Amino acid sequence: MGTFTLERKRKIVIHISVWITFIIFNILQGVLNRGTVEFHSLFVLSFNIFIFYFNYGILVPKLLLKEKTFFYVISVIGLALLVFAISHYSMPEPPRMQHEFGDAGSGNMPPPPDNGPRFFFFLPVIIHLAFIMAGTAIKVYEAWIRNERNRKEIESQKAKTELHYLKNQLNPHFLFNSLNSIYSLTSKKSNDAPEAVITLSELMRYMLFQADQEFVLLKDEVEYIQNYLRLQRLRIANNENVKLNIRGELNQQKIRPLLLISFIENAFEYGTDFKGNTLVKIEIEIVQNELQFKCENIVGRKKKANETFGIGLKNTKEQLNLLYPNKYSLKIEDDSDYFSVFLKLKLN
Repeated sequence: MGTFTLERKRKIVIHISVWITFIIFNILQGVLNRGTVEFHSLFVLSFNIFIFYFNYGILVPKLLLKEKTFFYVISVIGLALLVFAISHYSMPEPPRMQHEFGDAGSGNMPPPPDNGPRFFFFLPVIIHLAFIMAGTAIKVYEAWIRNERNRKEIESQKAKTELHYLKNQLNPHFLFNSLNSIYSLTSKKSNDAPEAVITLSELMRYMLFQADQEFVLLKDEVEYIQNYLRLQRLRIANNENVKLNIRGELNQQKIRPLLLISFIENAFEYGTDFKGNTLVKIEIEIVQNELQFKCENIVGRKKKANETFGIGLKNTKEQLNLLYPNKYSLKIEDDSDYFSVFLKLKLN
């Protein structure tokens, strides 16, 4: 709330300063051209208000800030030509100078012809263009301030997310269960024991050394999910219904780290019924530059009895809003038997 109030006050001060400046220039223009402030000056000021907010509210956010620079330049050129035409045809003729000896009818010398350009002809055009440039500068500055604030929020959220997963995924309960499963495999002299140790080490290495980056390769994130599922299968007795299906090409697509794992964690935490059966089905499909993610699990007793269920999903939605604004769609279906998450995400 304090940040919003400060930003709003800053915006008000900037707009007031700009308008005081241009009102002064507008008055000076009228005085210099005609020696007084007339109705024409009010018309010019009203027109300046229009072009300022047309550029500020439409052209800059719709074209320039969306990297449509060519169309923005064309629009500004068209607006400048309109400004030039209106300034040329709406400017009243300045009063003609009278000769100090009288007029031509009295036998005195006639007044000199007005053949030269008016001295202040281009002054209104310059002022109009200054309004356009001022609107552009203010809007770009506001966008920069907003992006800086969002960047800091993202960094803060990212740090909280990393801490959350470090505490919850590699907490003693998860780690000891994994180690107990590995010990059980070792005692049985299972051939899966060495692979389980390597899987656990890969999981820890990714979280400690790669997940602190702003973006990671999608194929590394998918490999991390695969390792996570391998360890989950070790601790689950009935794991035949724990499935992962991956379709599409994993090339150089990038994604924010640890973004999908919260849905998968949620599925394993609440996806075991009272008989100990676990059903978790995960589908990951890459279609060009879009990630399609589906995670489905049965609804267990723990989910029904847990009053805090949904807090993790709420935090994930907030992360998506911060990290991928207007670049994702999320659909959650929850009935008495199954819980499903459908996510479509535009990748970088």
